[in-house]
Amino acid sequence: MSTGRLTIDLNAITENWRALDALSPSTVETAATVKADAYGLGIAPVARALAAAGARTFFIATAEEGAALREALGPSARIFVYGGHMAGDTDTIGDLGLVPMLNSIEQMTRHFESLPGLPFGVQLDSGMNRLGMEPAEWAAVRDITMRQGPQLVMSHLACADEPGHEMNRTQLANFHEMTRGLGVPLSISATGGTLLGPDYHFDMVRPGVGLYGGMPFEDAATVVRLSLPVIQVREVDAGEPVGYGNSWIADRPSRIATVSAGYADGVHRALAGKGIAMYHGATACPIVGRVSMDLITVDITDLDGDPQALDLLNTMQRIDDLADAAGTIGYEMLTALGPRYVRRYTSAAA
Repeated sequence: MSTGRLTIDLNAITENWRALDALSPSTVETAATVKADAYGLGIAPVARALAAAGARTFFIATAEEGAALREALGPSARIFVYGGHMAGDTDTIGDLGLVPMLNSIEQMTRHFESLPGLPFGVQLDSGMNRLGMEPAEWAAVRDITMRQGPQLVMSHLACADEPGHEMNRTQLANFHEMTRGLGVPLSISATGGTLLGPDYHFDMVRPGVGLYGGMPFEDAATVVRLSLPVIQVREVDAGEPVGYGNSWIADRPSRIATVSAGYADGVHRALAGKGIAMYHGATACPIVGRVSMDLITVDITDLDGDPQALDLLNTMQRIDDLADAAGTIGYEMLTALGPRYVRRYTSAAA
């Protein structure tokens, strides 16, 4: 093995989807968000596994992603585009039967004029101030929009990963006010909102990161295992440095494994010195020295022999453990996993 191997457990993804689906009554549809190439794990195999598990509605960010998803799933899946109907997307949306979530009067005008009568949804801004129509803007076009028959009206929560945050209740109240009497399916919740409980479920939830083993879904099954090959093992004496800047000095005679991966592969440079290990079976081997572009150095002194590979991600060290150490979030760690890894999909536990 000359490059790292990223093993993606499709059973774990579908197990997580079913677990989140079980939190809502059968009247609430559980969709699946597979944007950003299914959070870096491969949109085609992931979406096919979710469809086989029962998912019928999918969300992506752009029309281009929708084209890849339509090719993977065929004509039966319903595909919503969070980014809406952008200039230049008309043919893709129309030809592939995508459903844009219209975010502005400009997008509504574009859609109604270029694709009259074709499906659409509406995204409202309930307080996040990122995407969607604000209350006054929505009030001005609400009646004419509803006569066109949107398939879905949605919003997005800013602080759903903090259950006690007052912003959740504020946005919920705003969304109720903006959608009162519409009589069409409503949605406000991704993973975090799904976990907030039935007040936030409405007609559809659309989990994303929780499907892939990320927080705030604490009970998620582990989805990814990342195994990295050892290129070389060397002996260093007490007092000798390892890596750029002499940032780590051996305090005993040590064996150092140099592993093939680095920040070019999504292993953040900020992980150095933060207590992150690599694993040989159940044995943790500390990362020492700086993470460089293509290489990581690991202290394997306490192993009985020299391993051929070490795991950076497994059931003992998950994506959010790396994210916490790097001062970021699991979403970024997942989507940063580099193209040099050999991806292996399995239906058994990795």
